[in-house]
This record gives sequence, structure tokens and C-alpha cells, in this order.
Amino acid sequence: MKNLKKVFEKYGISLSEEQETQFDKYFSMLIETNKVLNLTAITEEQEVLIKHFLDSALPFAYIPQNSKVVDVGSGAGFPALPLKIVRPDLNVCMVDSLNKRINFLSNVISELKLKDATAVHSRAEDFAKENREKFDVAVARAVASLNTLVEYLLPLIKVGGIAVIYKSSKLQEEIEVAKKAIAVLGGKITEVVNFVIEESLERNVLIIKKIGKTPPKYPRDKNKPKLMPIS
Repeated sequence: MKNLKKVFEKYGISLSEEQETQFDKYFSMLIETNKVLNLTAITEEQEVLIKHFLDSALPFAYIPQNSKVVDVGSGAGFPALPLKIVRPDLNVCMVDSLNKRINFLSNVISELKLKDATAVHSRAEDFAKENREKFDVAVARAVASLNTLVEYLLPLIKVGGIAVIYKSSKLQEEIEVAKKAIAVLGGKITEVVNFVIEESLERNVLIIKKIGKTPPKYPRDKNKPKLMPIS
């Protein structure tokens, strides 16, 4: 990909030749698969580089070394796969409810020879039943409104772990609505990190620390986190 290394270096991310090759392969697989499976509306090379690859990797420094990371609603692998490429130390599990996407992610893992990376076909609430408080970090990007999203993420995180949530510039409004849900689920907002990419795209990343256990009844099933968010 043109300018890949240069663009990443501007944001403090130094890529090896192997990592560059991995991003190139990932891009090729994404575009090829996108012809038959709707993975992304963004397909132009530089846009994928900025809006998917770089954007996903931006909070790399906020994730502790050797963390066990879960990506809920991973879709085409964002943010988990770019994070895994730039941070090979991470153990990454990607969860998505559509099996075709999981097949794509599994193929990327295999083709890029990524160790400690898996893709699981499951709804978030079902996955939480078997994987409660097993992860150090939960990440999510463009999945749902914040008050819904925290009900899917926080039950998966160990006490002392963090949720890293990618949001747009309108994050403050969502925080106000989600304050009660965050508290009920055992979380506490510790930081909002603002990134401006290429002078045009603004990204806010919300860091929530898990300070107490999530009550056993969460996450609720039957789509209740979305239909009836905690308020």
C-alpha cells in the first residue's frame, strides 16, 4: 500500500517489512472478498489505509502488554486485526454474528500467519455466557450506541481491565446518556482520547476501566441491550 509506513509513522507507529506485507495482504483480501460479501463501503486504497487500518491502530499504546483482547462485532476485522498486526504481543479474539464474516477473518488470520488470533461465530450476549470476565481488554468500533455497547463489553472484562471504544466527535452526548449503564455494569470512565487524522477525520476513543464485577443478569438476551438500554 502506498505511503503505508509513512502515514503510520506520523502517529508513532513504526512498521517492520513483515507488518507492511501483512497490511498489503489484508487489503487485497478485503477488496477481493468485498466483491461477493459486503464487508465495507470504503474500498479506495488510501481511504482504507486511513479510515480503517490507521484508525483501528491509533489507540495501540493504551492497551497493556500481552493483553487478552476481545473485539465485539468485529465485522471485517476492525479494530482487532490492525491492532494485532502493530501489536503482535496481543492475544486477540474477534466475535461476530455473521458466519461469512468469521470465515473471512479466519482466512486472514491464516494468510497473515497471525499467532494468538481467533474468530468466533456468536452473538455478543451468548458469547458472554461462556466467557464472562475472561479478557483484559474489550474493543469495539461502530457497533452500537454507547449505552447498548457497554452492556455487551463490560461483562467480558476482568475487574481491573479496560474497554476501548471508538466513537465519533459526538461522543460527549452519548456519555451523558450512558453514565448510569456504565456505573451499573461496574465501569468507570478514565479517559477520552481525541485523534485528528489527516486534518479532516476526528476520532474519539473512550477508555472505561472495570472497577467492579458486572451483575450476573447482564448482558440481557433477546436484544434487550439495544431495545431497552439501561437508563
